[in-house]
Amino acid sequence: MILLPADSYVVINKSIITEHDKKIIVDLYQPIIGFQAVSLYYTLLNDIDKNEVMTKELTHHHLQSVMLSSLERINASREKLEAVGLLKTYLKKGEINRYVYVLYSPVSANEFFNHPILNVVLYNNIGKDEYERILESYKLPRVSLKDYQDITCSFNDIFASVSGTSFIKNDDIVKTHHGSLNIKDAIDFELLISSLENIVSYKAFTKDVKELINNLCVVYNLDVMVIKDIIVNSLKENGYIDKDSLRKGCRNYYKFENNSNLPTLIYRKQPEYLKSPIGDSSKRAELVYLFENTSCYNFIKSKYKGGKVLDRDLKLIESLLVDLKLTPGVVNVLLDYVLKTNNQKLNKTYVEAIASNWKRLGIETVKEAMDACIKEHKKAKKNEKVTVPKKDIIPEWFNNSKEKEKLEETDEEELKEILRRYE
Repeated sequence: MILLPADSYVVINKSIITEHDKKIIVDLYQPIIGFQAVSLYYTLLNDIDKNEVMTKELTHHHLQSVMLSSLERINASREKLEAVGLLKTYLKKGEINRYVYVLYSPVSANEFFNHPILNVVLYNNIGKDEYERILESYKLPRVSLKDYQDITCSFNDIFASVSGTSFIKNDDIVKTHHGSLNIKDAIDFELLISSLENIVSYKAFTKDVKELINNLCVVYNLDVMVIKDIIVNSLKENGYIDKDSLRKGCRNYYKFENNSNLPTLIYRKQPEYLKSPIGDSSKRAELVYLFENTSCYNFIKSKYKGGKVLDRDLKLIESLLVDLKLTPGVVNVLLDYVLKTNNQKLNKTYVEAIASNWKRLGIETVKEAMDACIKEHKKAKKNEKVTVPKKDIIPEWFNNSKEKEKLEETDEEELKEILRRYE
């Protein structure tokens, strides 16, 4: 849904958002969702007067004006707030689309630091030293009460019951509401439970346990067979699943498979505001769509023809996304270019040289990256006087006039196969 300046919105404060909550958002959420998303949260909160829980109807032009930001970036920030449970969005379509934004409080520091996803991502995004500094600021001071006696009064020590008016129930009083991460099932739970039916009782898979398993599979990228073995090793004597043991098992497995590194979550696909308009049906447009709507992991995996992606390639991709902060679509173009022009080899030095140049040039969109590849290839031919690679290893989009030509049969079939898999 394309957001327009005339589209209206109303903000509802579903919770009680305290100064401590605001501190948690900056300390713990901002390193994950970025300052622009936090700025949008505070802007929406500021739209609500102190004595109100709901705003009057406003337009998105108002948001543009006060944030000095484009609607595309505002929309991307909104999606990040939704993903971490700070915001829910409702839409009523019409000549003027009407949105309702419902604000939620962040989870407590205790819940955040014990969350299987948020905690791990925060650690990797800010590093060990900064993580420990923030963690220390939220710890309670340890005071020994060994030599003290508890003399606290109880309620009925002070108050006595007397006849009075009847109790009046109030259901609509504002109270603290926490949003939750909206995470789709990462594995087939029916398959998992059936594969463990002779070992684990189905009663062990409570709602909380299933949610924990799903979160762990998301953050550590685990499949059914792997999580199954970890669950078996996490069973208590009574046949139920030990949550702490399950967490440790998943973390240790991932660290063993990834040279003691912990995972970093990255945005899976090209942000919506950097995508090309839909409507063009040319071959070049199909490739642009492919680069924009495929995660970097799935893109590189498709190049392995069913084999396992090497860890060094995954680490290289993670570095491009996390350290250089290239967008996923741009990384896909870079991977495609290097593989097609370098005999299907990802040379780390070569990749990083191009990537750092693109970062300095501010390349963010797929089309910009494709144009840069064309210039890079022409420059290489001119300066190094190398022979032009064979036609079948040059990316299909290299020639601007390629849209008017038919792709070679092998390239056409490869493209169709990839498009069928990821569209």
